[in-house]
Amino acid sequence: MAALVTMVLATVGFEAMYYSLGFRFTTEALANPNVNGIINFWTVAMALSGNYALRWFIGLASVIWYLAILAYGAIVVVRYWFALAFDRVWPSAFAYLSPRFGTPIYAHLFDLAVTSILIAVTGLFYGTFTALYGTEIGPLTYLAFVGLAAVIIALRRGELGSGVKAALIVAGALQFLVFIYLDYEFLAYPQIWGGNWLAYGVIIGAFVLGIIAYLVARSIYLRRYGMDISVAYVEIPPE
Repeated sequence: MAALVTMVLATVGFEAMYYSLGFRFTTEALANPNVNGIINFWTVAMALSGNYALRWFIGLASVIWYLAILAYGAIVVVRYWFALAFDRVWPSAFAYLSPRFGTPIYAHLFDLAVTSILIAVTGLFYGTFTALYGTEIGPLTYLAFVGLAAVIIALRRGELGSGVKAALIVAGALQFLVFIYLDYEFLAYPQIWGGNWLAYGVIIGAFVLGIIAYLVARSIYLRRYGMDISVAYVEIPPE
């Protein structure tokens, strides 16, 4: 729901920019790395408002808006730290729940530290923490493979009815194509969508770190305790 609201508001904002400033100016401004941190629908609204108090409100709201989006991503990631620790892939401290708050507090603190470092690095090298928006290519690719998985399941599960199989194949194929196209848009127009090698590096690094952590943890638990942690994913597929 939050992603849908964000998408709708962003679309309305960009449409207002195109209507107010013209298609050519807006497109070239968004694609120009020298001004794309200045020209956006927030700053345009501030310039057109004609009200000093409203300009301050819009400016503060824009900062809170960007922070809220990044904070949402950071909060969601904590569940992965918790799940990995619960499955003995990650250190067990990340699965500790605070008796007072009922939340994995160490996982939150670790994620806060990583997020703060990333924001500081993007501010140092790119001038704005919105450069982290390029990491959206990770969730987009993930959702593309979810669609592909639906197609594979429909083809492999013979017990499914023909109607269910057809629906899974069509829906899965459409989802795969849509999100692969969005991936292309992110990669083809990095100036508009905030693509940069820091953001891409975060996605690649997280993927590589996950593989290494799993292989190391599986090897340790298999040799030391005779426990095969891969069994945890036989009945319950990983998210």
